[in-house]
Amino acid sequence: MTRSAHNSTNSLAAFIKRLHFYIGLFIGPFIFMSALTGTIYVMTPQLEHWVYHDQLTTTSQGPVQPLSKQIAAAQNSLKSPLVIKSVRPAPQPGDTTRVLFRDPTLTRYRANTVFIDPVTLEVKGDLATYGTSGILPLRTTLDFLHKDLLLGDFGRYYSELAASWMWIAAMGGIILWWRQRRSIARQAKAGTFAHYRSRHSKVALWISLGLIFFSATGLTWSKWAGGNIAQWRQAIGWVTPSPTRQLNDEPSHPVSITNQEFDQVLHTARTAGIESGKIEIVPAYTSDRAWYVREIHRAWPTQVDSLTVDPSTMQVISHAEFAHFPLIAKLIRWGIDAHMGVLFGLPNQLILIAFGLALCAVIVWGYKMWWKRRPTSGDSLEPLSKTWAALSPLLRIVVIVIALGLGFALPVMGVSLLIFCIIDVLRWKCFHATSS
Repeated sequence: MTRSAHNSTNSLAAFIKRLHFYIGLFIGPFIFMSALTGTIYVMTPQLEHWVYHDQLTTTSQGPVQPLSKQIAAAQNSLKSPLVIKSVRPAPQPGDTTRVLFRDPTLTRYRANTVFIDPVTLEVKGDLATYGTSGILPLRTTLDFLHKDLLLGDFGRYYSELAASWMWIAAMGGIILWWRQRRSIARQAKAGTFAHYRSRHSKVALWISLGLIFFSATGLTWSKWAGGNIAQWRQAIGWVTPSPTRQLNDEPSHPVSITNQEFDQVLHTARTAGIESGKIEIVPAYTSDRAWYVREIHRAWPTQVDSLTVDPSTMQVISHAEFAHFPLIAKLIRWGIDAHMGVLFGLPNQLILIAFGLALCAVIVWGYKMWWKRRPTSGDSLEPLSKTWAALSPLLRIVVIVIALGLGFALPVMGVSLLIFCIIDVLRWKCFHATSS
């Protein structure tokens, strides 16, 4: 390697080191909170089943009543009439049927759900539920704690900030470890700082692929970057197939539905190959829309087939089978389910718990490293802009182009990077002002 190339490599490494430091210092708390709340969330499915055992289960044995009668029992339990949002028949003996109603009094929850014993038609209770998984109040609170710290739309910036920077921190850390791996190994027992550095580097390396994975999948739910990702996927055709619900192009008008139609649609769906025990039936209330039936079993093997049914003829008009999904659509589906801890059930949960705790430990060790070295001299005070200026002209242009591209695709990251630079320059000026 020539001297010029060597200097260029060292300058780039110094820039990456400074950026990695700032990500850890300023974004670390957000990543820590995201990891902690996510870990708590994936630990709670069994707790939810225990807390809401009376609503979710039944000991009744015998023939299952028609779905229409179960729905009628749920409707009769309401204090005031509500519109049916969807129905989820009992997946297996011992489970209850869920009848979901649109309730205008609910805000963050998606539906008011009445739980019905499918054998006796007894009302087992009613709870607010949220999402495709139908999580109940306990896990819904934890879900929003992870997503926005219970602060509403404003709080979503925190999780998007964490997801936007986590993959960059991981890649930068890998590069720094590779360059310093020998010195890290030699100094592992040399002192407290080196001890934390060794732990921080090794554990971060073990979970680096997970950091990139959770960053990518987490961004799909984010407010700003998520919208850009959705448009990008649409443009290149990486969309999840779904059956059409459009029946005709004629002017639509409201239509009334009967509970018996749920029985008929369920029979049609089962005949057409909807096999999973966990399904959802969504009625149509306008003349131009079809009924929608989908499998909602997200464990392995994945069962997410869906179809639409013309209520006037009870014929299937469109069918989306997971087996025929493009590979990218399958990977996206599996990635999201793995992120949520539902793909492989308990093994998935245990992996996510181990990952989340490891990430929290890496961040704590990083802060301990910073605390041990906080009164350092010039190198630690060197601003990001100075390390950028030390790059070759070509590398400076490349960094600017990458920063602009990522800032456009991930707006929260772009704004935070600008803030980094402003803080860094101001701190540098203050340091020189006080030292002169």
